Amino acid sequence: MDLTTPTIILAIFLSLTASTIQPLPKHNLNNTKHTLMLMFMISMIPLNTLLNHDSELTMTLLPLIITPTENINITITLDTLSLTFIPVALFITWSITEFSIWYMASDPNINKFIKYLITFLITMMIIITANNMYQLFIGWEGVGIMSFLLIGWWGARSSANTAALQAIIYNRIGDIGLILTSTWLMTFSSMNMQELLIQYEMTNLIPTMGLMAAAIGKSAQFSLHPWLPAAMEGPTPVSALLHSSTMVVAGVFLLIRLHPILNNSHSMKMMCLILGATTTMFAAAAAITQHDIKKIIALSTTSQLGLMMTMLGLNQPTLAFLHMTMHSFFKALLFLCSGSFIHNLNNEQDLRMMGNLLKSAPMTSSFTIIASLSLMGMPFLSGFYSKDIIIETMANSHVNLWALTITLIATTLSASYSMQIILLILTGPSHTHIKSHKEAKNIIPPLTRLALTSILIGSITKLSTLQTPSFTTMPKTIKLLALTMTTLGIALSKDFMQTTLSSFPQKSQTINLFFNQLEFFNIPHGAMTMKTLKSSQQISTELMDLWTLENYGPKGLSNSFTQLILLSTQQKNMIKNYMTTFTLTLLISLTLIST
Repeated sequence: MDLTTPTIILAIFLSLTASTIQPLPKHNLNNTKHTLMLMFMISMIPLNTLLNHDSELTMTLLPLIITPTENINITITLDTLSLTFIPVALFITWSITEFSIWYMASDPNINKFIKYLITFLITMMIIITANNMYQLFIGWEGVGIMSFLLIGWWGARSSANTAALQAIIYNRIGDIGLILTSTWLMTFSSMNMQELLIQYEMTNLIPTMGLMAAAIGKSAQFSLHPWLPAAMEGPTPVSALLHSSTMVVAGVFLLIRLHPILNNSHSMKMMCLILGATTTMFAAAAAITQHDIKKIIALSTTSQLGLMMTMLGLNQPTLAFLHMTMHSFFKALLFLCSGSFIHNLNNEQDLRMMGNLLKSAPMTSSFTIIASLSLMGMPFLSGFYSKDIIIETMANSHVNLWALTITLIATTLSASYSMQIILLILTGPSHTHIKSHKEAKNIIPPLTRLALTSILIGSITKLSTLQTPSFTTMPKTIKLLALTMTTLGIALSKDFMQTTLSSFPQKSQTINLFFNQLEFFNIPHGAMTMKTLKSSQQISTELMDLWTLENYGPKGLSNSFTQLILLSTQQKNMIKNYMTTFTLTLLISLTLIST
């Protein structure tokens, strides 16, 4: 790898930074779009070099802070991971920015919005290229702050503010893990990635647990997942960028980058596997019960992140990275298509209220079908090349049957909800009285680009990187397992549609409610917080007010003063006795005196 690569990467960083610090009134949105397009084109040059010569390069600047034990400097690592994912992130942000110029046209602060999107991309690129934990932490916190600002973009809505807070609080829980790992590394190892990965044989539980906690929080794995569906309160372009190539993939990317640390810890790999499989299953089951199109797509992201986590548990970081890259394209496309439908239907997000949009929005409908089929893992679309091989790897590995079974169930469910989106939006009867607007011409180029990548990028990757194909023999049933489960999901979805559309609305059953937002997502941040609030309220009122203050306040004072009064005087307030005693004493005295 020659010296042009670091120069190109630095040029990309500087150009993006320059486009964010331009004064707002003079800021031309088309300039930003063209800058992103140019940066994407330039970033393909190092990728081309990488494909020919698989090598790694580290660029280090002079130390910023010199300490007795360690010098802190800006170092950028340019390896397979960073040089592959930078063009992906730039390409997707370019498409989303172009879409945003149309989608957010009526917003008075659109310039600021686009700048936030670019800053989001820069912070993600800092994570991708970071070569030490300090730098990674800056990018890590950066994506957290930007997600907070972008999810809460429509601050006048209380739900948007709540969702933004939820995102930052859940991520803060995960960040504790990253801070813990960084502290441990600072004390016992090195903050530099190369030095750290050389020493990975001496595995310790603390850094691995910290990394797991960080990834669970950022990548919304089971237990810290509720913020991801809630983040749908932000504008649709934010959801597209958040779920495809930034923020949520940062957690998985961290584990892929530092995978050698997890490699020797069998318990951590098992935890990754169990957690990933559970997340995949639960998120797919929850998506089936939803009716909000954006929430279904958000839950499908959680499900796919679970698959990536499963691969990390099976010691296959390359496959996790492959799926992360493929997933970025069709997920961005799905979100942008849903944004187009929502905009055309005057902000209607309920699937049941949509229908028959194939005629009014033919291009967006076609792209939705492509993205959904790619998500299902239909043969020869992008999703197939990563999803199919993940399930094959699981079936051929020494994995427990439980993880494989629930991953297969999740595959069926993901095919089912993807088909549900296609059937309800495009072919189902229209239940709304809102007249759908005509499809805008401005959004066709970004959607076309993403659709083409969703179709072709898998084949291109396979052709360009598979120089020495390995022929693994396996039974035909295992080879066709993923496809069989997908076909089953499609068939189930079709039957489900035919049986439920004609019937009257019924009250949801317990299991349906559990998987739905009402129960399943409110357990961590609804039931638990309410219980905490009530118990603390009870403690404060009963212990503090009724017992402590009462005993040491009025009652305590009266009891202590009563004792003092009795000590200081003989008066008992018994008037009759006093008068009788006084009269008798007087009479006796008079009698004695007279005698």
